[in-house]
Amino acid sequence: MGTDVNTQEFSREDRRLFREQVGRCTEAVARMLANGLFTDQGNPPQPLLGMEVELNLVDRAMNPAMSNATVLEAIADPDYQTELGQFNIEINVSPRPFVGGDTVSLEQALRDSLNRAEERAAGTDNHLVMIGMLPTLRQEHFAHQWISANTRYDLLNQQIFAARGEDIELDITGVPLTPGGESERLHTSIDSILPEAACTSLQLHLRVAPEDFADHWNAAQAIAGVQVALAGNSPFLAGRALWHESRIPVFQQATDTRPQELINQGVRPRVWFGERWITTIFDLFEENTRYFPSLLPVVSDEDPLEQLEAGTIPELTELRMHNGTVYRWNRPVYDVVDGHAHLRIENRVLPAGPTVVDIMANASFYYGVLRGLVDAERPLWSQMSFDAAAENLQAASRDGIDSQLYWPTLGWVRPDELVLRKLLPLADEGLQAFGVSADARDRYLSVIEGRALNRQTGSVWQRASVQAREEAGDSREEALAGMLREYIERMHDGAPVHTWDL
Repeated sequence: MGTDVNTQEFSREDRRLFREQVGRCTEAVARMLANGLFTDQGNPPQPLLGMEVELNLVDRAMNPAMSNATVLEAIADPDYQTELGQFNIEINVSPRPFVGGDTVSLEQALRDSLNRAEERAAGTDNHLVMIGMLPTLRQEHFAHQWISANTRYDLLNQQIFAARGEDIELDITGVPLTPGGESERLHTSIDSILPEAACTSLQLHLRVAPEDFADHWNAAQAIAGVQVALAGNSPFLAGRALWHESRIPVFQQATDTRPQELINQGVRPRVWFGERWITTIFDLFEENTRYFPSLLPVVSDEDPLEQLEAGTIPELTELRMHNGTVYRWNRPVYDVVDGHAHLRIENRVLPAGPTVVDIMANASFYYGVLRGLVDAERPLWSQMSFDAAAENLQAASRDGIDSQLYWPTLGWVRPDELVLRKLLPLADEGLQAFGVSADARDRYLSVIEGRALNRQTGSVWQRASVQAREEAGDSREEALAGMLREYIERMHDGAPVHTWDL
């Protein structure tokens, strides 16, 4: 959800002070790295699996339900929080050791929590949906009035439009539902950032030692494309068939602070893959300071450098606020718990859903491949260009399981072949190195294997279901609602998406 903000207006002086404070925070990070002040420095932490799952709300007609305040009151669980749109909520899963059989216990805990939440939400005549992009969202659902009642969200909306100076343009040409068919295009102007709320994701956190951060971040960037290709679940928005993982372009465009002239000049977007491999986490925080003006310049009273000199670990409030408004697909996270600072990587490329076991499989595949690449004798990122990794993400987002990805030693390869030939054994080795039990490894990696063998992701199933319904005579609106109703039934049944028939 992000840090709450109470300030209603920002002055020029606020922005100057905030920039100065972010610079001091960045200097504080440099000093902490140099002086070994992170609690994990020189002593890699026990790996912790943490995740956030964003959820959509629908009514009995499968339309978006603008009811998150009512639903959260009914759920009455602090793990569930508000999100940008009134049709969204989020569950934060407390980190737990990523070893032994705890991975399977996390699956059960998540399933139980979601079942309780759904039962209570149903009491308000609303229902929860784990899906990358709610297919029944229409343009009228992006009106400003549907932003959640949280000052931070409204301020963020104001600041993005103030920086941009004009309405946001969404322009995405989709992938035809049938081979040789016509592409559908979404081209419209929006006067709020609510299309961002359409992009509901699974966010995975991994705490790492500072000296290991760069390797983990580089590895995460290198595999972002294959992650998306194997987990696409966001093919429809505003009645159009778009990309297999439409979250990627929609999120990029919905939070773009640049008018066309700045885009033409090559100004960096706030939703950013990056532009280079890194050697330290400091590279990322320095880029934030150098390239991105503040959106929420809330200034605290603390001086991080004075705190360091006094022997206190600083909260780095401004750095964290600023970092939260630079939307990297793999985001660095600085956090302080019980007076001890640590670092995490937040992986943000994956969509929510379709089922709990699919989510756990996506998480296990990510963590396993990440560890396998970090432990490899020769770093993958020394064998491929950064541009190739960025192009892989775009290709996978558009074409999903049918995309062509670049991989060292293989050249151009389909993601299912890449997974079966290279990445599943690597993921198994990585999970084993983490201490994950054989039963858990088999359970989750077999789901990834099934997707690759059957070539069916959530996006593939959604597209085929809508196509079949339209061929049977449904309108697009009827087909989307019917598909979503069946999707929710199967989501509750819990069988992984690669086993779903039409």
